[in-house]
Amino acid sequence: MTKLLEQALEAARALPPDMQDDIARVVLQLAHDVEPPVALSAAERAAVERSKAAAARDEFATDDQVRNLWTMHGL
Repeated sequence: MTKLLEQALEAARALPPDMQDDIARVVLQLAHDVEPPVALSAAERAAVERSKAAAARDEFATDDQVRNLWTMHGL
């Protein structure tokens, strides 16, 4: 392993898990060792578009709404 790759991995270790996974996916894609992304259904694509539109309008769940949702799912 090169020194630069070791430095990059060390920097990645300090990041939150979701960011580490993003980096891992990119590295695996560059190494040609990753499965293709899962295709979304039309309903899933529509849900993503609705979410993006709401975010563009700065419409986000409140902390209480998020807590309530987590509680509903035992988190």
